[in-house]
Amino acid sequence: MAVYKKIYRPYAGPLTPGWRRFLTIPRYALEDLHRSRFLTIFYIATFVYPLIAAIIIYLEHDLSALRAFNADRIANLIHIDSSFFLSFLGWQSMLALFLAAFIGPGLISPDLSNNALSLYLARPFSRSEYVVGKLSVVLLLMSLMTWVPGLLLFGYQAYLEGGQWMAGNSRIATGLFLGAWIWILLLALLALALSAWVKWKPAAGALMFGLFFVASGFGAAINNVQDTKWGYLLNISNLMGSIWVELFEGGDPTSTGAAFFRVAPGQRLPVWSCWAAVLTLCAVSLWMLARKIRGVEVVH
Repeated sequence: MAVYKKIYRPYAGPLTPGWRRFLTIPRYALEDLHRSRFLTIFYIATFVYPLIAAIIIYLEHDLSALRAFNADRIANLIHIDSSFFLSFLGWQSMLALFLAAFIGPGLISPDLSNNALSLYLARPFSRSEYVVGKLSVVLLLMSLMTWVPGLLLFGYQAYLEGGQWMAGNSRIATGLFLGAWIWILLLALLALALSAWVKWKPAAGALMFGLFFVASGFGAAINNVQDTKWGYLLNISNLMGSIWVELFEGGDPTSTGAAFFRVAPGQRLPVWSCWAAVLTLCAVSLWMLARKIRGVEVVH
C-alpha cells in the first residue's frame, strides 16, 4: 500500500517463543502425512508386533492360560531375555527403514523444487531450525514404533517379574533406548540428505534401499576378492547388529544379534570400527544438508 496513506500498522499480537518456532514445520508436515491412507494403515500395522510381544510376555507368566490351550511345551520355549528384545528391536527397525524411505524423500525435495526454501529462511527460522523441524517429523514417528514400545514392554516384564529382574537386566533398557536412537538418527539424516540432493521422490526412496542392500553386496564382493572381513563396513545392517549386541550383552555376546541384523561370529568387526562407520555416515549426511539448505542457490 502507499506509504502516504499512513494506515499501515505492524503486527501487535502475541509472538511465538523463539525456541519453539521450528515446531510449525512438523505440525503441518504431520497433517500432510495423515492424509495418506496407505501410510496410516502401514503405521498402525507396525504396532502389531509390539502387541504380540506383550501377549507373549503375559503368557510366559500365566501358565494357566497356556494349559487352557494345551500349550505347556510352548512355555519352555519362551524366554524373555536380551535375545527377545533384540529381535523386537530388529523387526521394528526394519519397518522404520521402510517408513523413512517412504516419508523422508518428500520432506525437503518439494521445498527445493519449488524454490520455497528462501521463503522459510526469510522468516525467523535459521537453517539449523529448519533441519531440526524436518528431522523431528521422522524422529517422532520412528521413536513411537521402536524404543517407546520397547521400553513399555521392558517395564511390563519388570512389573511381572519384580524389581530384582529389572535391576539385573537394566542393560536391556539402555540397549533399547540407545540402540534405537542410533538407528533412527542415521535413517533420518540419510533420508533428509537424499531428499535434499535427489528431487525426484521415487529415486530418493530407491537410493535409501540401495545404500542398505546394494552396498552390502559390494562389501561381500570385497570380502571375497580380498579375503578379508573389512568389507562389512559397507553393510549397515552388520554395523548396527554389532553395535546392538555390544549394547545389550557387552563384550562377551551369546547371541548373533537382532532379527534382520544378524551378525555371525566370523563376520563381527571391532565395535569401534562400527561406531566410526556409523558416525561417518551421519557426518556426511549433515555435510550434504549444509550444502543444500541455503536461502539462495548460486548456479555457475
